[in-house]
Amino acid sequence: MEFLHQLNSPGEGQTSGAASSEAGTEDGPPPRESWPSGALEPTGCWATDWTALIRHHSHLLMAVIAVETHLNSAPPPWRLRFANDYFYHLTGLPTEQEQLPQDVLTRLTVTDQQGLRDRFRRHFLNALLEQCYGEAHLVARRWLHEPLVVSLNDPETQQRRQFELRLSTAPEGIRIQAVAPEIEAQVRACWPHPPSRSQVTTQLLMRDSALNQVIAHLRPDQYAARGLLLLEGIEVTERETSKALIQLLVGQEPVIGTSQFDKANRLIKQLFGADNSLLLIAENQRAQLFRGLDQPHWEDRTYALGELQPSVFWRATETGAVLTVADLSLEAPTQCEQDLWAEGARSLLVIPLVRHPGLPDQGSQPMMGLVGLTSTQPFAFNQADCSLATTLIPALKAAMRYSVREQFSQVHPAVRWRFEQEAERLSLGLPPVPIVFEGVYPLYGISDLRGSSDERNGAIQQDLLAQLHLALAVVTSVGQTLKHGLIDQLKLDLEDRIEALAKGVTVDTEVTLLSYLRQDVEAHFAYFAQINPGARAAIARYRAAIDASHGSVYAARARYDQTMASINGLLRDTWNRWQPAMQSITPHYCDLEATDGIDHMIYAGQAIDPNFTEFHLKALRYEQLRAMCDCARRGLDLKARYHTAMEITHLVLVQGSTVDIVHDETTERLFDLRGSRDTRYEIVKKRIDKACDAETHQRITQPGQLTVVYSTPAEWQEYGQYLHYLQREGWVGNQIERGLVEPLPGVSGLKFARVRVLPDPTPVKAGEARLKPDALPFT
Repeated sequence: MEFLHQLNSPGEGQTSGAASSEAGTEDGPPPRESWPSGALEPTGCWATDWTALIRHHSHLLMAVIAVETHLNSAPPPWRLRFANDYFYHLTGLPTEQEQLPQDVLTRLTVTDQQGLRDRFRRHFLNALLEQCYGEAHLVARRWLHEPLVVSLNDPETQQRRQFELRLSTAPEGIRIQAVAPEIEAQVRACWPHPPSRSQVTTQLLMRDSALNQVIAHLRPDQYAARGLLLLEGIEVTERETSKALIQLLVGQEPVIGTSQFDKANRLIKQLFGADNSLLLIAENQRAQLFRGLDQPHWEDRTYALGELQPSVFWRATETGAVLTVADLSLEAPTQCEQDLWAEGARSLLVIPLVRHPGLPDQGSQPMMGLVGLTSTQPFAFNQADCSLATTLIPALKAAMRYSVREQFSQVHPAVRWRFEQEAERLSLGLPPVPIVFEGVYPLYGISDLRGSSDERNGAIQQDLLAQLHLALAVVTSVGQTLKHGLIDQLKLDLEDRIEALAKGVTVDTEVTLLSYLRQDVEAHFAYFAQINPGARAAIARYRAAIDASHGSVYAARARYDQTMASINGLLRDTWNRWQPAMQSITPHYCDLEATDGIDHMIYAGQAIDPNFTEFHLKALRYEQLRAMCDCARRGLDLKARYHTAMEITHLVLVQGSTVDIVHDETTERLFDLRGSRDTRYEIVKKRIDKACDAETHQRITQPGQLTVVYSTPAEWQEYGQYLHYLQREGWVGNQIERGLVEPLPGVSGLKFARVRVLPDPTPVKAGEARLKPDALPFT
């Protein structure tokens, strides 16, 4: 360790640490010539005590170290000019020992040793630059005195403690008497002329700079130096533990329910010197106290919420302040605190985290949550602990909420409040409660791309035919040289498959043909390439046509995928433009899915918006129809715009009664219908877009038209009025077709109305109408 060799015995005319420190302790003050420059002369009682205070009672770790090296010779052992008791205690050295052993730094970690060595080199560098260029203080002061946090085991308690160390020098610093010529040449190679302080700093910050390379390879026998270094340190265990705890709490990994919780629990107990920790959760007029948080299974007790009102838990929650109980044997007004005292706790520190007053109009109950720390000693916590705990509250809250909210990050804003409420419950360790919205109205619509399956099958057919013809060209070229019967049969196999594929594709065509090509044709390419140049060229053309990400020819399917993405994007963007206007009517949940077209599922009601009324329902239903008409208009020129045979049909399913929706973690959807009475609606949703007219047996959905499916006369009366409004606004034509829907499995009695969507003469913005205010619906 180079640093150990930098420090040496006292110089000529200097006294040792032991001799200089004894003077002025009990026999009077030290000689005046040994006082620091500018020190005041001690008088009265202080004349005999001030050096003893520094030596025996300072909370700073202090040592003055003499540094001396000699050119072309090994450095002498390092020595102390002065050190206080704290330094001796932490290093484990006998008091007043002057010569320090070589292994002192081994008490530090390898990283800390390197850091301390680096701090010394900065002081030496400052002296070296002055020696080479005649300019003092070229190393910035902040760089010279940058603190270093190291860890040390306390020899008595064996607890790991953190200290912030600083190295300083006297104004004259470390002096260089001589430098090896090669070292001076290397330094001057960095800057031919005296550098500025910023230039030096820039080189120091660059890991592989020329200056850092010189420093890294410098040996003590390459220079002669002499001077004193002051090593000071202050314990920062509390600060560093608090920092580590906060970093753990607000990190990228959840804390609750993971091994991270054990680390956080251990750190918070260490930070406050607590023996145990606890959680108190109150909800629905019941409070649960959880103990033994460092055990696999927590112990819990239940109390009536009303019983806690005189307690410190209640006061901390109401005030939002960290509170303490100095001695539970003297202050335990409730059964909860008495139980803690009976289990051996004498002091209590309470940190409030959650205070939820409840939302009566949304059916939620008040909720509170606290973290507690206990000690078996009375008066274990003070105001400083309260201040420290207060700084931790934001991190503790963030950790608890992040642990359970990550799964809710994409929840729709209209229902997010309920998920956040459940997140708070789960973060406090409470069992999950189903997230249910009862009595909401469903509004379902779909814009379906008719002919998409045929279009995709056609793209598959084109790609496979192209790949088969390329394979046939390879085999044909090989057959011109190899007159083998197997080559002839392979060629006939390919021709048969091309003929069969030209008639159409089946479900397994794609998988079967690609497997055949890989196993029976591509597997022999290495050999075929050796047959003749024509075969090699045919193989090159085959491989050039293969799409790397799919392992096959994918040109036609790529065009199909792009067309589908563009059409779905057009429909999705159109629908999303209407969403702000629809949300302004009443906040509602809307789920939009895009496959072969788009379908939307809206849920609205008082369970989501407490201000919801029948007017909001009617306004939302009408706005849904207007949005669907806008989507239909966007698709009227589909064939011309995308050069496709696909067409778009549009359908709205009416449901006059309400449903209950519930969040189920085991399904992909955010919400599912709850209860058997809502099963019928789910069945209709899945099958209605393929339903047929009971009289004509044709699809009830037709391209460029809007179809409304309903069940009851009341539903038709309402939606018939909406269609009339759409006619007045110029969205749809005047002719309305009506009919019966062929019975679906398990569902019969459905009716439909169909109307043609008109092209857009003058665009209507979302949320606006061509009607005068007194002609608007429902006014």
